[in-house]
Parts: sequence; structure tokens; C-alpha cells
Amino acid sequence: MQGQPAHPDQRPGRAGRPGRHPVRVRGHPQPGGGRLMLDDVPGWGVVPTPAGEFRLSPVRLPADLELLAGWMNDPEVDEFWELAGPPAVTERHIRAQLDGDGRSVPCLGLLDGTPMSYWEVYRADLDPLAGHYPARPHDIGVHLLLGPAASRGRGLGALLLSALTDLILSRRPYCERMVAEPDVRNRRSVRAFERAGFRAAAELALPGKRAALMVRDRDLLSA
Repeated sequence: MQGQPAHPDQRPGRAGRPGRHPVRVRGHPQPGGGRLMLDDVPGWGVVPTPAGEFRLSPVRLPADLELLAGWMNDPEVDEFWELAGPPAVTERHIRAQLDGDGRSVPCLGLLDGTPMSYWEVYRADLDPLAGHYPARPHDIGVHLLLGPAASRGRGLGALLLSALTDLILSRRPYCERMVAEPDVRNRRSVRAFERAGFRAAAELALPGKRAALMVRDRDLLSA
């Protein structure tokens, strides 16, 4: 199950493909000051799930590069992420976020301490995506991939999405909803978001793909 970056010509680090140009969005105003950026991911803590204890750990370069580049070269992952190739391709994509202003945080997802997924948690209202849907202040978006092939196709994506969404909404009081934009062709990803409580709100014509806008509102936060 892959929930790839939705804006292939504007998300940072996607310039390795012909016709793709990285566009930083530094000029987009940040309401309320830097303290509202996504800068405390390690402090979000551990989430107990039926599959084990899940937590996010910010990506470290170069330490995590070999693992992530290996996942990106899996054909099933590359179909939607389009980051296959030498490790430098993956590094450019991640480095653009690490060198940015904190509005997009690349993370490893650890299940019982073992890295098994890659996540990008980002301020959707400050992203180029905001020009394609009626964004609200502090909307938070998520992209993900399950790395090992054995982790896919057994409901783990939906389980972790639900747990992480609850965690983010509990830790980010200004955020009223989470959004995602999987490719409409990626039915496995769309179904996982639906099982995690997201609803299909619209279809978006984004550069490079047609996306399903998935939305999960705060009022679905687990008690």
C-alpha cells in the first residue's frame, strides 16, 4: 500500500525525472510562527496497536539512506513514488525536506522498534497541494509506503494510518482534519485510507496524476 507524494512536479526532490522541477514553498506565509510547524515528531510518542507498538522516527541521513533507497527500488513502490535509481535520487527527495523549514517531516515508521515504513507528515495548507482543494488552516497531510513486501496486503497500512491519525490530531490541537491524495489508480491505498476513517471528498487533477482527495475530520478521533 503506497500513499505517494501527490505533487510530482512541485514536491521537493522529485527533479530526477525528466520534466520534473523541485519548487520550494518558502514564500508561502506561515501563520502563527514557527512553533506551529511539524518540529516535534520525536515527542509524539509511541502508539500501541494490535500489531505492536508504533512510532515515528525522523529520517537520518546518511544512516537511513540505504534502507530507504532499497524500498524505493521495489517496482511496486516505484510505480507510484517514482524514486527508483541510485541512492542519490532518494537522498535528494529527502534532503529537500530536511533542509526546509519544517513544514514537511520525513520519518521512518517503527513497529516494535523495527523500521518497516516511510512517512511524510506535512502542512497541507502550506503545500502546493493547497492550490488544488479548499484548504483550511493547519490541515496536515500524510504520504506513506510500507517497505517490506511482507507488510503489504494484510491490513497493516489501514491500522497504522488510523493510529497515526489519532496521534497527530491529539498532538496538534490547531489541526481540524487530516488529508491525503493517493493516485486514483492505487485502489489498495484508497481502500486503506477509507478503512482508517478517511472519506473520499473529491478527485483532483494534479500535475502528473489524478488523485483522490481523502479527508478525515477531527470528530472521528477515537475516544
